[in-house]
Amino acid sequence: MRKIRYFIFLRDVLTIALTGFGGPNVHLTLFIKYFVIRHKYLSEAELMELQALCQILPGPTSTQTLTAIGFKLGGPVLAIITLFVWILPATIIMAGAALGVSFIDKDLLLKMTRFIKPMGIAFIFYAAYVIGRKVIHSKTSWVLMVLGAGMAFLYRSPYITPALILLGGIVASFKFEEQEILDKSPIKIAWRNFILWAVIFGASITVGSITQNLPIRLFENFYRNGSLAFGGGHIMKPLLFNEFVEFKHYLSADEFLSGIAIAELVPGPTFSIASFVGSLSMRDWGVSGQILGAGVAAIGIFLPGILMIFFVIRFWNQLKQYRAVRASLEGINASSTGLTIAAGISLFETMSGDMMSVWTIIITFLVLITTKVPSYVIIMGGLFLGLVINY
Repeated sequence: MRKIRYFIFLRDVLTIALTGFGGPNVHLTLFIKYFVIRHKYLSEAELMELQALCQILPGPTSTQTLTAIGFKLGGPVLAIITLFVWILPATIIMAGAALGVSFIDKDLLLKMTRFIKPMGIAFIFYAAYVIGRKVIHSKTSWVLMVLGAGMAFLYRSPYITPALILLGGIVASFKFEEQEILDKSPIKIAWRNFILWAVIFGASITVGSITQNLPIRLFENFYRNGSLAFGGGHIMKPLLFNEFVEFKHYLSADEFLSGIAIAELVPGPTFSIASFVGSLSMRDWGVSGQILGAGVAAIGIFLPGILMIFFVIRFWNQLKQYRAVRASLEGINASSTGLTIAAGISLFETMSGDMMSVWTIIITFLVLITTKVPSYVIIMGGLFLGLVINY
């Protein structure tokens, strides 16, 4: 009976992985439909608490929430199987898209994505708008958001991101007196998953530095970004842009924007864009190298978030009793919003002189904030318009 229940759960996970267009908000709706209403694996209150926990951890929010549900139902084994079922379809599609970008005629690609690239910028600004409306409610959060945007724009290094997130959390934690006082119980922490996360982090840095092997260094790059992406996929995009476009030049801005646009057409986790970036980062190694790059990137970007949810979920009820912990979330979210804005501005620089692109960004942004048209429909419309105009 239990095995049948697990099979039904995994079938539902696969269904959501193949039909969950639109990112974390849509994913949460589907989680409620399948896991709360239809099969009653957990209550809506329990699901929302898991979602809230995952939102404050680095890593992919929907992936962590879904993995946590699997952990709650069947322990670590079911959680790991859930993870693979969830990420595999999107990862394969994005890796295939990267292969297409590598071998398609560049002029044809430019024509096909004429409107797609500015639409990708509009999606980034829309993400900042959505996040900002939820988390920017005080002078402190406004200041941290503006500071984060300005610093990230002026100093385009992958190391500015963790510094700003840490600064935001520390500054906001001093507002702990605004938080409700809760009864405290002793915290019992099982450190093994955190230690495993740290060991993998240290080992990948050390081995990568010694060997200068590109796949190992790529794993470390994605593992580090996956460890710092507070706020989910929308925050992870500017991290990858800073690392692989601005800093290391493995991809062009045009290729990165094409990846963002393609990711909007793909159901499942938004972190799947990592396989696109990883594949193109190893294009000089040929097709087999690109496949390896996609796999290394996917493992690297998803693994730290999963280790973190396995680590924290066991003592979260005790940790959230401390007011400074709850207060720090305001600063972390505000800094993350600023980072998203900075990424949008950096990408906009390259096309600010093209009025067609400027109007595409404006119109797309207005459609996103004033209508409920699914993002994949907007992207398909842009792709179709580019083909029509050029042919």
